[in-house]
Amino acid sequence: MAKETADVVVIGGGPAGSVCAYMLAKQGHSVVLLEKELNSRFHIGESLLPYMMGLFERIGLRETVAAQGYVPKFGGEFIDPTEKKFFEGVFRADFTKQGAGRHDNAFQVERARFDRMLAEQAEAAGARVLFGADVGELLMEGDRMVGARYQRDGETHEVRAAYVVDASGRSGRIANRFGLRKTLEKLRMVAVFRHYSGLDESHNLGVEGDIQVGAHDDGWVWAIPLTKDTISVGTVMPRDVLRGSTANERFEEHLARVPRIVSRLTGTRPSMDLKVETDYCYHTDTVTGPGWLMVGDAGCFGDPMFSGGVLVATATAVRAAETLGEVLADPSAEDRQMERYSNYFKTGYDTYIRLIHAYYDGELVAMAADAARSTDRETLEKYLVRLIGGDFWSEHNSVAQEMRRRKEWDTFEPFQRVYGCPSYPHLDDIDRKERSEARVRRVTAGR
Repeated sequence: MAKETADVVVIGGGPAGSVCAYMLAKQGHSVVLLEKELNSRFHIGESLLPYMMGLFERIGLRETVAAQGYVPKFGGEFIDPTEKKFFEGVFRADFTKQGAGRHDNAFQVERARFDRMLAEQAEAAGARVLFGADVGELLMEGDRMVGARYQRDGETHEVRAAYVVDASGRSGRIANRFGLRKTLEKLRMVAVFRHYSGLDESHNLGVEGDIQVGAHDDGWVWAIPLTKDTISVGTVMPRDVLRGSTANERFEEHLARVPRIVSRLTGTRPSMDLKVETDYCYHTDTVTGPGWLMVGDAGCFGDPMFSGGVLVATATAVRAAETLGEVLADPSAEDRQMERYSNYFKTGYDTYIRLIHAYYDGELVAMAADAARSTDRETLEKYLVRLIGGDFWSEHNSVAQEMRRRKEWDTFEPFQRVYGCPSYPHLDDIDRKERSEARVRRVTAGR
């Protein structure tokens, strides 16, 4: 059996794993990334948020991502014929309204190509990236994790490391090993989706490049342009809604409920069979342990509503790499640093999932109205667009603050929130001043 050692072994080559390996390698650490698949595969989560651009810029990847030729995205259109979920029949989150200092665009991506690009960047930074490496056993010494054993090319290999990063996504290697995963019962949804070719954006009644989210009484429908002539369309619904019918019947029925998306599909044709993802909302209350930590979907996954999955996964990967860099330099700081990382992980995911709950419960309008009492209308819209764009770690976003007051939307057991924007840390002081000035204007106006 072949054996090797490294500072860190990362399990999983999706965005979280690759970015974590990239960051650790740039710090000068030896890193082995183990990815089960030989080739990057299709994955839901094709629409990036503008806060991703700030994060990529901070870690040195924005220009690489921008050079890939992805479809640019300058906003998101939320369609609500019922007028129960949003403010009006059609609401557009225009990313230019976030305020100064923030990127006003993102990209729609083909995940297989996007994921492969990030893995290649990790390799170029110095990480040892192994595709087709199927982890079969997590190595333990007492209660401490010390590496992983995997199969590759018909042979057994073993890598021992000071730390193991679980970026295995829904596979949840560590969560399953220790029985840590909990289902988010309220969000036990099913997604049915496919791609269409022959897209002609002249049929789009909204803005070219935008993601569309269409609400209806049994769930919601997405439309995400992936290339000049390809679009991803999916419907998300509670499991019970799918029962008693075929996936194709439900897909066609739900799509027909959102005429603006139907119009956008004029002249297109399916380019792949329908795919189904089930029961994909879960979390764990324990995301670190002796010798290990989780990043991204390995520790929590919410509904793809608002497209925040890749951002929270990548942001936690960056924070994990920074945390491990501190701990490798000073092992005595492990407990303190790991606890802080755990709270940071939960802060971001907790905020994102609250936004999802607010949408499903039809509470966004009331929530924003409550937030409006502590700020002016213009600032409120800015905070809402920022939140939709990925502002999940801000202490000063009044809409996020209002959501955090709702105990019925708690995901994790009680924890200490750790704030600090991963995309624009240099703007934290400006955000604090901006919110203070908004309060002064409100008081002066007698509101």
